[in-house]
Amino acid sequence: MTDAAARPRFKKVLLKVSGEVLMGDQGYGIDMKTVDNVAAAIADVAKSGTQICLVIGGGNIFRGLSTAAAGMERASADYMGMLATVMNALAMQNALEKLGVYTRVQSAIPMAAIAEPYIRRRAVRHLEKGRVVIFAAGTGNPYFTTDTAAALRAAEMGCDALLKGTSVDGVYSADPKKDKSATRYDQLTYQDVLSRNLKVMDAAAIALMRESGIPIVVFSIREEGSLRRVLNGEGTFTVINDAA
Repeated sequence: MTDAAARPRFKKVLLKVSGEVLMGDQGYGIDMKTVDNVAAAIADVAKSGTQICLVIGGGNIFRGLSTAAAGMERASADYMGMLATVMNALAMQNALEKLGVYTRVQSAIPMAAIAEPYIRRRAVRHLEKGRVVIFAAGTGNPYFTTDTAAALRAAEMGCDALLKGTSVDGVYSADPKKDKSATRYDQLTYQDVLSRNLKVMDAAAIALMRESGIPIVVFSIREEGSLRRVLNGEGTFTVINDAA
């Protein structure tokens, strides 16, 4: 492979990791072995010179609280979910720093004892210095998902792509875990995702990425080496953009 072929396809990316990925094979919670595996993949990319920032969902923790939250008002339940993302961010920061990767957690909800406040220019500077930045607590507002937060931060950071690391290797016509006949797509437009009601990201996130012209790449982060392959334009994934 030539040096040109080995260079990452994207120079600056935001990686959205679903909280469910961090459960590993557990019913809910944080499986540190899985966190360490994801951190190793991120460290490999960061040390190669790619600027990378993260948004991590909170479903792995909030799933265990969902029964308690069932009778709550939406805003209060959403704030609980935001706090779950902060716990995941701190776990990932710990795993990355064990690997020698300088990492900063920036929270949209001020909590000075454990995280920096979200300041766009400071986050950009961290990335320029080769640090990994983890954006926690969503947008800081209820009624917005972590997908929307990921799209917002990707646009603010001027990322080349939003990578969505999930438990499956792309976007399917149905849930491949439940429907064995589901079809995997190699490429979709933003409009395809909306019109076919494909459960990739919520409509607000898709609309923001379309407006910003930032492609979404969906892949399985559980597969060893998949993040590196995606950055090199290799492996199995689905690209969502406005290309014909």
